[in-house]
Amino acid sequence: MTAVPSPTPSSSPGNPQALLPSTHRRLDHLLAAGQVASRLPSVVAGLVRDGALVWSGGVGTTGVDAGTGDAGRPGPDTQYRVGSITKTFVAAAVLRAVEDELVGLEDPLRAHLPELTDGVGRVTVGQLLGQAGGVQAETDGPWWERTAGGDWESLVPLLGGSAVRHRPGTRFHYSNVGFGVLGELVGRVRQATWRDVVRTQFLEPLGMDRTTMRPVAPAARGLAVHPWADVVLPEPEHDAGAMAPAGQVWSTVLDLARWAGVVGGRSQVLRRSTVEAMWQPQSVDDARGAGWAAGYGLGLQLWNTGGRRHAGHSGSMPGFVAMLRVDVETGDGVVAMTNSTTGFGDLPLRLLQTLVEAEPHAPQAWVPHDVAADVLALVGPWYWGPAPLSLRAVRVGSQEGLELAGLAGRGRGSRFVRAEGVPGAWRGLDEYYAGELLRPVTGADGSVSHLDLASFRLTRTPYDPAADVPGGVDDGGWTATP
Repeated sequence: MTAVPSPTPSSSPGNPQALLPSTHRRLDHLLAAGQVASRLPSVVAGLVRDGALVWSGGVGTTGVDAGTGDAGRPGPDTQYRVGSITKTFVAAAVLRAVEDELVGLEDPLRAHLPELTDGVGRVTVGQLLGQAGGVQAETDGPWWERTAGGDWESLVPLLGGSAVRHRPGTRFHYSNVGFGVLGELVGRVRQATWRDVVRTQFLEPLGMDRTTMRPVAPAARGLAVHPWADVVLPEPEHDAGAMAPAGQVWSTVLDLARWAGVVGGRSQVLRRSTVEAMWQPQSVDDARGAGWAAGYGLGLQLWNTGGRRHAGHSGSMPGFVAMLRVDVETGDGVVAMTNSTTGFGDLPLRLLQTLVEAEPHAPQAWVPHDVAADVLALVGPWYWGPAPLSLRAVRVGSQEGLELAGLAGRGRGSRFVRAEGVPGAWRGLDEYYAGELLRPVTGADGSVSHLDLASFRLTRTPYDPAADVPGGVDDGGWTATP
């Protein structure tokens, strides 16, 4: 096995982000052991930190074309088919069209694809992106992943009323067909093919010149591994036609590491606010009936792992399995690919967890920062009726903000930033008060008497009789005898 260091400066010797030799050895061993345990013809993987590839490795030779017609050891520039990771490129292209006001997430598909008069045409763009459109999972007829695809005109007759299996917007239902439709949408609004849009908007600006629609050597050949014997069977490869947006792309560790930076919100090809919207669950896979473990954002799979949110996508096509997964808080990510139909199980997650355990992020040093006088006037204890709350001055990215939290396990919380266009007010960013306004209300002396939070009154003492409390405060005050 070879461990190939990233050519990027962040993993160069002496750089603070370079991994320790002991970490390299642990990761190398884990990859090699995973190749044996899962009987993988070949497997490649890479780890990303601070937007750069800090470790990569490759094991095996079976089915790998070195570009000379001979079998070679896979490396960070070896292509594999990434399957449904393709959907993340299509989703990014749709959301760039949203940024450019060519498409709205609430638009029904028939507003842009008028031939879809019923069925899928009634589903909105946002529902389809979030796997909440209720659209059938696969096409009718031949197994599309293993047969050459037809054109858009051949897919349209399959998108009528019977293609919608569930009421749109009510449940998670994964749909490859839906992303075939989204690929056509991207091409239609840009007057190009979805392939050209992805290439010009993302691949070229990011330098992802080894990400293509068909294999370009050095590339791995898709294989099936016999379940009961150590033999392999070549899998078919073809252009999926109108279904290509669901799983056509081929890529490498080097290129997918760059794309992991986009998924982690560390790139300029998508607005930060757009990527954060992609991280928000649109539908949740609640098949286990417990706290959600997996869901779907706007074109991204989401995982809730030990209370940490990961975003990315898995991918599989005959002969291949791939994974791209990023911790949205830290930006640490993993990419992995193998040329085996049955894949590598949880190996990518174990690689990522090994990185985090071996070399955790150093805490950022606390430093004081300026706080505006009107913010200082708001911080400290407040009360929602008798429930104690705290309001602290915080930084939200580059903005000044406020953080409301309940004390003693009671009270709703949220973060707030200044509300654009509403002088003196603050707008909630998350949790219960997301989008709601917090307005400081001043008394006759100019000091803040209370806070109006979505019509609730927060006061400096429990039910302050001097503040405006709807319904009033009993004249008898607090007493031991109700």
